[in-house]
Amino acid sequence: MKRILMIGTGGTIASEMSAEGLTPELSPEQLLRYVPAISGLCQVDCLSLFNLDSTNITPAHWLSVARAIRAHYHEYDGFVISHGTDTMAYTAAGLSYLVQGSQKPIVLTGAQKPINYDSTDSKLNLEDAFVCACSDRIHGVCIVFSGRVILGTRARKTCSKSFSAFSSINYPDLGILHDHRLQCYISPDYRHLPLFSDTLDERVGLIKMVPGTDHEQLEFLLERKDAVIIECFGVGGLPSYQDDQLFDTVARYTRAGKFLVMTTQVQNEGSDLSVYSVGYRLKDNPQVLEAYDMTTEAAYAKIMWILGQTRDPNQAARLFYTPVAHDILRDQL
Repeated sequence: MKRILMIGTGGTIASEMSAEGLTPELSPEQLLRYVPAISGLCQVDCLSLFNLDSTNITPAHWLSVARAIRAHYHEYDGFVISHGTDTMAYTAAGLSYLVQGSQKPIVLTGAQKPINYDSTDSKLNLEDAFVCACSDRIHGVCIVFSGRVILGTRARKTCSKSFSAFSSINYPDLGILHDHRLQCYISPDYRHLPLFSDTLDERVGLIKMVPGTDHEQLEFLLERKDAVIIECFGVGGLPSYQDDQLFDTVARYTRAGKFLVMTTQVQNEGSDLSVYSVGYRLKDNPQVLEAYDMTTEAAYAKIMWILGQTRDPNQAARLFYTPVAHDILRDQL
């Protein structure tokens, strides 16, 4: 039987009702007692790193999970991480850069309802996650949820309450599960040994453009952060509002060494700054990077990983546009 390490981080799946609402309380061992069929699939050891509502998860917690995987990588055939749904896509993206090219499955799962509820998706998701963690065709970081296997760099939570909470953005599902049977469509590439990283620059901010966005909001973030992601309208660009203050702000702070990542708030098909003049004006700035079809979650994690290694604009651009776990399509570049 394969050996799988289950890493507990909290989330709804491990929550119980308290006077202040649902609070993560259950350990990984307690979760496994609700799904006895898992003991017939594999040998499981448990590691509880923290027990948090995923709203409280930060990039520092991604590093803790990555360190745990690195410390135990040669002891196990796969990893299952129980996690809250609200920031699961961010953690999946973060781990995709911190543990690159793993031959072994690193599977995140959780639930929309606690495991001790009668109408819960927890048991289905947890058993499916272990099925995938035991598979020889699943490699690297993925989310397994509601019968879908989604690449870690392409996942996004798109429903706040429904059991089908996650979607794969601009990339096909890796596979599906019916009655805990895996049908794998895409088998990700992997390395003989994964590339581990242990440094992130957490000084990354995000601003979502709305009609009339004030340049002072962007200045406020750029003054305090090393990089800012801008979720633009449509295929991307900055409004001028007859004064060019947003463009002037970008020019001033990028000259000072700050980075901008331009993406779109439109969920599907990605950005293309070359289409309109409001975007084309940014194309020649070496410290303005374009996310194309990347998710915001992946762009956020990737620029943290890159700036943890280098501040050189050419090196940062090379790393940003080099696909990692299919986070950006080559034909976009």
